[in-house]
Amino acid sequence: MSIYADAYRRKLTTPQKAVSRIKNGDTIVHGLTIAEPPALLNAVADRVRGGSLRDINVYSLMPLAHASDSVLSLDLADRVHSHSWFVSGRTRGLVDVGLQYFIPNYFHQIPRLCRDYMKIDYTVTTVSPMDNSGYFSFGTANDFTSTAARHCRKMIVEVNENMPRVFGDSLLHISEVDTIVENTVPLPEMPPPPSKPEDEKIGRFIAEMIPDGATIQLGFGGIPNAITRYLKSHKDLGIHTELFGPGMVDLIQSGVVNGRRKTLHSRKHVFTVAQGVKSMYDFMNDNPAMESYPVSYVNEPSVIARNDRMISINSIIEVDLTGQCNAEFLGGRQFSGTGGQLDYVRGAFNARDGKSFLAFYSTAKKGEVSRIVPRFKRGTAVTTPRMDTHFLVTEFGVADLKGKSTKERVDAIIAIAHPKFREKLFREAERLYLV
Repeated sequence: MSIYADAYRRKLTTPQKAVSRIKNGDTIVHGLTIAEPPALLNAVADRVRGGSLRDINVYSLMPLAHASDSVLSLDLADRVHSHSWFVSGRTRGLVDVGLQYFIPNYFHQIPRLCRDYMKIDYTVTTVSPMDNSGYFSFGTANDFTSTAARHCRKMIVEVNENMPRVFGDSLLHISEVDTIVENTVPLPEMPPPPSKPEDEKIGRFIAEMIPDGATIQLGFGGIPNAITRYLKSHKDLGIHTELFGPGMVDLIQSGVVNGRRKTLHSRKHVFTVAQGVKSMYDFMNDNPAMESYPVSYVNEPSVIARNDRMISINSIIEVDLTGQCNAEFLGGRQFSGTGGQLDYVRGAFNARDGKSFLAFYSTAKKGEVSRIVPRFKRGTAVTTPRMDTHFLVTEFGVADLKGKSTKERVDAIIAIAHPKFREKLFREAERLYLV
């Protein structure tokens, strides 16, 4: 194999032995989404259930099935103290009743939180197989995991042959690893949701405003996926994104994305997290054009701004008539998190010829509720402040808020509301002395 084969064999063990030295009160950080290590997380959960481990602290971000069905399982909530930097559908109920603690943050700052504000005992994550030079790859999840790996007491990796090998700053040397387990199982898949008619309209609006040679960032969901379908006639696009998804693979393979005109990492597709389907993971594997970096770099607004013609596209839940946006609160409770939205809103606007788009459906609850409201209810989180909001997009059009007075903002925002709510919104604006 290589000169590192002996070290690999010495460090290779079973999941049960790998977690046997975790002590009561220890803190564990685990890999994000696709990189959740199932064998290790189940082994930790088994120890807790067996009574040999308690009062451990587990840190997650948008936990999926492997984490929520093991260490974050409800039956362990009295012995596992769960903390999350982003709330997912699987754990909202835990947050609602105080069984998981949400940590407000900007995504690009989490590596610093791991480095300077935490004492991490164990980092556990799924990695790609070791190469002949002794390097594993963080694969789909660089984000904060790479920083946690280098600022913890012990690093345990779960080698999965299905995890793609990724370049950039995504390599982890065997000398940095304390313990290795092997567990080759299918990676979780997160296909984009089915498209809605509103997605197509919004996607077309935004695609028409993206110039050739732009560098794009897309979130996850129906709207971003629709946008990729309307970019097929564009030329020389680039990628610098928090999240890499299946729609981006289609753009690369069709030749629309080549990165030739990027002003940072020319010809490279830069990301920090990847979520998608098996064909996407296969495309990423050992692909020299794919580069992953820590989120402290990829999402740093000043780094984002180094990409000329940077285009940022994200989703929100609601906006008020002043232009402030909420992407994380629903019904008075924490629904998701800030993530990297504001990182990219600010970074894109500060880029030369950059644009930031925040997209949303004009209504909710089958058209009975407007997502454009006069003012947010007390207690609602503001994800993007009104001073930062650039373009707002619904299925009814685009509103550019930059440089506009409060009255001009009201007019622009109401113009993209559902027609049946426009008159009421205007009356509320009058009552609030906004017009």
